[in-house]
Amino acid sequence: MGFEFLAASPIVSISIFAIIAIIFDARKENTNFGFNFAMLGLVVSAIFGIYTLSIPQSDFSAIDHTVSLTRNTITFGGYAAFFDILFTVSAIFTLLAAKPYFEKFNKVSTEFYNMILYAVAGMMLISHSNHMLTTFIGIEIMSISFYIMAGYFRFNIRSVEASLKYFLLGAFATGFLLYGIAMIYGATGSFSFPDIYNAINMGELHSVTYLNLGIALMIVGLGFKVAAFPFHNWAPDVYSGSPTVITAFMSTSGKAAALIAFILVAKTIMPSISEIDIVKDTVITSQTLIAILAALTMLVGNISAVVQKDVKRMLAFSSVAHAGYLLMGIVANNEKGWEGIMFYITAYTFMQIGAFFIVSIFEKENYKNMGFKDYAGLSTKHPIMAFIMALFMFSLAGIPPMAGFFGKWTLFNAAIDAGFTWLTLVAVISSVISMYFYIGLVKTMYFTEKTDDVDMPSNYGIAKIPIYISTICIIILGLRPSIIEDIIKGFM
Repeated sequence: MGFEFLAASPIVSISIFAIIAIIFDARKENTNFGFNFAMLGLVVSAIFGIYTLSIPQSDFSAIDHTVSLTRNTITFGGYAAFFDILFTVSAIFTLLAAKPYFEKFNKVSTEFYNMILYAVAGMMLISHSNHMLTTFIGIEIMSISFYIMAGYFRFNIRSVEASLKYFLLGAFATGFLLYGIAMIYGATGSFSFPDIYNAINMGELHSVTYLNLGIALMIVGLGFKVAAFPFHNWAPDVYSGSPTVITAFMSTSGKAAALIAFILVAKTIMPSISEIDIVKDTVITSQTLIAILAALTMLVGNISAVVQKDVKRMLAFSSVAHAGYLLMGIVANNEKGWEGIMFYITAYTFMQIGAFFIVSIFEKENYKNMGFKDYAGLSTKHPIMAFIMALFMFSLAGIPPMAGFFGKWTLFNAAIDAGFTWLTLVAVISSVISMYFYIGLVKTMYFTEKTDDVDMPSNYGIAKIPIYISTICIIILGLRPSIIEDIIKGFM
């Protein structure tokens, strides 16, 4: 019992801090206390995550549902601890960037710090999940926190619209997800991932029709959560309407958590069971369907980003495209695919969150000063920020030796090894398309003159800390991508 409590310490600690934060906030609002307390909770949880990283447990590539996974509702160590660390680090970055951002607009409130803790708790519950209902609860805790944070600027129509749209469409997607879980339960008689796996693997199904329907409904529900085509339409509007620092957190850690849920379900319904006649067609159809979704997501996301005139909205559509790249790892369903997902999620978190933080520094009241034209001449006025933004764009575009290149390289190889060469070709074409707007922004910053002064503060406050650290991380991961692989091997 003691060992299990210690192994679950990251999610237990962040949950305790979240509950205490709400209690204190109900008694007296103190923004400095809220910031410091939330930061303390995240640091403590990150330390526990580092400690539990070495606990013997499988990563995605070693999930065999016999030895590494138990019949408990949550798992410990391994990849779950890895994502615990990633979630807490990105949340710490968000707090550091959010404090000066909200102070600039005089919108500081402890509600935000409380919601960050609850969102991280939900994300951790997803990564530790070994049970469909636990996964669902984690998704809902995270999603409800995001619904609230999206409307943080409650007197701004765009923020309120983003929150309402996210809530309504999110609730609609939740219905698909719940019906899918119910159908899979009807087909297998269990909510547990190991039991579902075994039922499919042994052909002990109550109804193949229920299984097919359940898989389809869950793909729809989870497709919405990761903003995959054709369930992506909410993302650009919600991301562009939400406060920028919140968008940074939602589009990175939120997407990563939703993708983990997708992986857990995919690893259960797409095991190595293609030789079983009763479910052979189901497995092939599911894998091919996800491959088609990945291809369309990459193309639609990048093509839509090409026509955007707003940097924040461009990054929002870019986030949709990156969901397609990440889905390639699920389609591959092999060791390279899982390693590629973990590396790319890590790299993507740093490069995307850093880019959004720079946009938040540049942003004016009512979401102004975020057009491409507003970045003209930035290299002359603020050379350091322009250089860092260029590095983030190069990494997002997948230009070597930045971290984004090696993430895509690993996922492309995984898809080829799995026999999805056509999907890799689509991904390469999509990456070429993305060059237009990523390099286009760099061109605007360096080669377009602007007669007006570029209105960006010379003192970035503590927001510069996560920006600089993110820059260092994408450079290090680009020059030595084996760092993540070495970490993964440590708990395989």
